[in-house]
Amino acid sequence: MHIVLVEPEIPPNTGNVARLCAATRTTLHLIEPFGFKLDDAQLKRAGMDYWQHVEWQRWKNWSAFESAHQADSARFWFIESNGPKLYTEAKFLPDDYLVFGRETAGLPKPLLEHNRGRWLRIPMFNEKSRSLNLSNCAALVLFEALRQQGFSGEI
Repeated sequence: MHIVLVEPEIPPNTGNVARLCAATRTTLHLIEPFGFKLDDAQLKRAGMDYWQHVEWQRWKNWSAFESAHQADSARFWFIESNGPKLYTEAKFLPDDYLVFGRETAGLPKPLLEHNRGRWLRIPMFNEKSRSLNLSNCAALVLFEALRQQGFSGEI
């Protein structure tokens, strides 16, 4: 599996996602610009000593990332509020990419509209709550994808 963070802004969220990726052997893709420096202490603290166990790649922007994956059979799933489909309705494959946007702005609307068939949402039940934490969202969707695959590779 792959988790893609598009322009992440909050170091502890990215660190937590890195730790999640290390524990699940999921590749992490970080797409610039970032709202922090990669040597940020909070980023390292949240990721603890797991960074050495994370397979990750850094991308200059969304276009560079997308271009690099056009030739392969990559399937991108865009997780963002108001998506037409629940994340539990998707049928995930082992090499899928789970794409999450910035903490304050989410994913760009044109990107979502262009990929409406792969736009997923996590249900919310309180209209006064704007969103869930990015690292929590990544964990929810990733573990659903892994569950669908029978937790293959569990130690």
